[in-house]
Amino acid sequence: MATSGTSGVFAREYDAIGRAVEVGFAGGRVIAVSFPATVPDDADADHVLLDRIGDALRGEPESFDDVEIALTVPTDRRRVLEALRELPVGESSSVSRLTRLAGLDDDDAEDLDLVKEALRENPLPIVVPDHRVAGGPYATPAEVRERLREAEGL
Repeated sequence: MATSGTSGVFAREYDAIGRAVEVGFAGGRVIAVSFPATVPDDADADHVLLDRIGDALRGEPESFDDVEIALTVPTDRRRVLEALRELPVGESSSVSRLTRLAGLDDDDAEDLDLVKEALRENPLPIVVPDHRVAGGPYATPAEVRERLREAEGL
């Protein structure tokens, strides 16, 4: 999904989760996703990505793999989040499997800790779908995660 140079903050409230989703863009790339209780005063509610998030929360399959992102995380965490992004809609993974998908050793405690840290500090929940990992940890709040998992049949 090309957003050609879009910059700014966009947010919308969603009844399905009882809160807002806020998306930050810089240079056409998503740089942050958060879940404030209400829409910030300076946020614009009109963005196609917010439409698609609403679709996903209503149960329509959305992979978000075409959304341009900018992951501002260390390289080792980026590798984990990029592997997570490859998980198809409706497919769940354990932390161990995600560790292997990221090319790491799921028998190595440090590698498992790295994966858990990347999940916990995921700056782009929903777009980088940590809700698809069974047993977490998660950056996505519980009510959002539960709704997305239900919508995807997980």
